[in-house]
Amino acid sequence: MIIRLLPILIVGITKWMISMANNVTRRKFLSTLAVGAATSAVAFKAPYVFAKKPVTLRVMGTHVTLQEELRVRAMQELGINIEFTPMGSAAVLQKAAADSSSFDLYEQWSDSINILWQANAIQPIEVERLKYWQEINPLTKTGKLVPTAKLGAGDAPNKILYVQQDGSLGSQATDKISFMPYVHNVDSFGYNTNFIPKGVAYETESWGWLLEESNKGHVGLVNAPTIGIFDAALAAQAQGLMTFNNIANMSVAEIDKLFAILINKKQAGHFSGFWTSVPQSVEFMLKKRVHIQSIFSPGVTACRAQGLPVVNASPKEGYRAWHGVMCLSANTVGHVKDAAYEYMNWWLSGWPGAFISKQGYYISNPERSKEIITTPEWDYWYDGKEATQPLAGTDGKNIIMPGQIRDGGSYEKRFSNIAVWNTVMDNYDYSLDKWFELLNA
Repeated sequence: MIIRLLPILIVGITKWMISMANNVTRRKFLSTLAVGAATSAVAFKAPYVFAKKPVTLRVMGTHVTLQEELRVRAMQELGINIEFTPMGSAAVLQKAAADSSSFDLYEQWSDSINILWQANAIQPIEVERLKYWQEINPLTKTGKLVPTAKLGAGDAPNKILYVQQDGSLGSQATDKISFMPYVHNVDSFGYNTNFIPKGVAYETESWGWLLEESNKGHVGLVNAPTIGIFDAALAAQAQGLMTFNNIANMSVAEIDKLFAILINKKQAGHFSGFWTSVPQSVEFMLKKRVHIQSIFSPGVTACRAQGLPVVNASPKEGYRAWHGVMCLSANTVGHVKDAAYEYMNWWLSGWPGAFISKQGYYISNPERSKEIITTPEWDYWYDGKEATQPLAGTDGKNIIMPGQIRDGGSYEKRFSNIAVWNTVMDNYDYSLDKWFELLNA
């Protein structure tokens, strides 16, 4: 009799489970489910009926965070299948905004949030499901790591973090957010001291050096329209060639003037290249194609590992800052959504933050990673102290030698000097057209 009734009972229990999932919190649901599963296992000797099907989590983003070591480690610790789809920054944003079914989690930078939100490509993240939310430092929640820090122009992460009651994004704290904060850093330019005399951090080093006539023919820019435009704008302003009412949201007239300057410089042979990846930026330096260029932290350490005396400048005008975002696709539901939350929580669990610190990046709850990395590593990467021993990068090879000090100093010092955040301007489409005009000039 029990055997004949088994299918009927299973269907009934399944419907009950779905009802419970829709009407109680996940925490309560899981605890109730555990009791139900245990009871059914005793009654029917068939616990496999309730086993969760294998889940595949599709993560789309850039090579900054979609690294194989991270994927393998996450799969081992979480017991889920994870697929990474790394793309260029512009390509991944376009893909995600156009097709939210193409990913479960999106990883990039905060300047993509407004586009994704307006395209209805992502859904709110529930703060209560983020295990380490209370550990996240003030940078994301207030825009400042310390109260005395410069906020910086543009989309500081706090401005677009919280989902407001009317569905817009803002800085007023709520129980739902547009992205989970994690990796972040400040960027500037790098220069080879074999060709350019070493400057003084925050005093003489200037974005204006990118447009100095003495560097003509050996200047590189990052070929990323939402990033390179700010490097160029900061340089033009530092040179006194123009000013901006709001450098993070340029008018059409300001964009026209900026690109007239840049195109004139390019046609005169000022720029020697526009790089699209960190390895390419390193190659530019190694081949002496450039003496000075936009640069990211891994590029600096890679150059130094090759014996090049490259300085990561600390401009007196301030850095260009970026903040990583992890977003839930609007299409992510059910067990995949649960897996997405597990993955997000894993990213703040300590090891991932320790791993990416070896590239010069910071994590939003660094104290947890501090428990994992060595004291010499923490002293160098976070506190800006002199390296007391060789320090390895993510590949295990030594990239920092004893006696070296991180350019720009400590985490607090660097994030206290922000000029502008990576931002998608109101006139982004127009600036994009002008960027391609520059490349083709």
